[in-house]
Amino acid sequence: MTKARKAAHGTVRRVEVGLGPLRRAWAGPGRERDLVVQSLKAALAAWVAWAVAGWWLQAPVAFVAPWVAVVLVESTVYRSIAHGLQQLGAIAVGTVAATLVGLVLPPTVALALVLPVAVLLGSWRRLGSQGIYAATGALFVLTGGPVGVTTSAARIGEAAFGALVGIAVNALVRPPLYLRDAHASLRDATDEAHDILTAVADGMERGEWSADDAHEWHDRALRLGRLVEQARAAIGHGRESARVNPRRRTVAAQGDGYDDALVVLDYAAVHTAGVTRTVLEATEREHREEWPRRAVAGHYAAFLRRTAEALRLYSATRFGQGDEERLEQVVEELRRTLEELRVRLPGALTDDPEDVASYGSLLAQARRLADQLVPLGG
Repeated sequence: MTKARKAAHGTVRRVEVGLGPLRRAWAGPGRERDLVVQSLKAALAAWVAWAVAGWWLQAPVAFVAPWVAVVLVESTVYRSIAHGLQQLGAIAVGTVAATLVGLVLPPTVALALVLPVAVLLGSWRRLGSQGIYAATGALFVLTGGPVGVTTSAARIGEAAFGALVGIAVNALVRPPLYLRDAHASLRDATDEAHDILTAVADGMERGEWSADDAHEWHDRALRLGRLVEQARAAIGHGRESARVNPRRRTVAAQGDGYDDALVVLDYAAVHTAGVTRTVLEATEREHREEWPRRAVAGHYAAFLRRTAEALRLYSATRFGQGDEERLEQVVEELRRTLEELRVRLPGALTDDPEDVASYGSLLAQARRLADQLVPLGG
């Protein structure tokens, strides 16, 4: 019974995990709902293309229309149009080449001659990722029965009709926009930068941390750079989704702050990595005494906390969700804290060159971070 219960529990658990994306799609906007909508749109495009080409017109090779329609319901309207043109070009090239050769040679011989050329043409840069359809078009001609000009022309015509249906459905039925993804990526990167700086500040205030702590902070700081790159890619995808999109005017204002926020986060990632690297190197020194000195540690921890808060507030205000007055206040505190660091640092230095290098690096990273954040306060 125990094994049976465990098996039943495991099955229920797997079903719940499998239904998770459906629940999230039902609950509200998000990636899962976008995927469900795009899937339904692809099915609709295929059904419309088949209803017209296969059921109503009874075209000789009607399957080509829904096949092209379903693959052209892309993640963005712009991509549907661009890939549609490339795919039609590839299909036309492969179909024409196979028809010309197939009219004078047996299909087996024609296949051996045409396919290498079609595959080579498929690598043409102008056809992009759709180049493979040159070989597909040739295969349909030479393996789909007697070769004829009429049938080949019908294939190209039905491919054009299917492309038109796929593009039209993608553009007219809830055209996809991904500015929400860009916003979420920026928020994730900002939250991680805030958490890293706060963790380092906590350690400095306590005056103690282990080598493992320092390694963890530095590893997270390095991963922060990858989060910023993911945000940059998401912003690019969001901008592409707004091109030739009927919905773009309703959300155009949401994209205005992305570039500025990305620049600030980029600098924050670089200099956060610099701060954590300095802390890690100082931690790994053989004769580490009290570092950083109490006279500096509290002020540097305060600087990191205000930097973390300024980043989070700035990210929120760029999208109309933050408190601009609080941002100005935090940036002013940041400016004062940096000035106090500059004043107190000389008194904390010793004659140890490594000590001088560590404090100098911390101050340099603080100054560079402040150079990016102080202008944000207006």
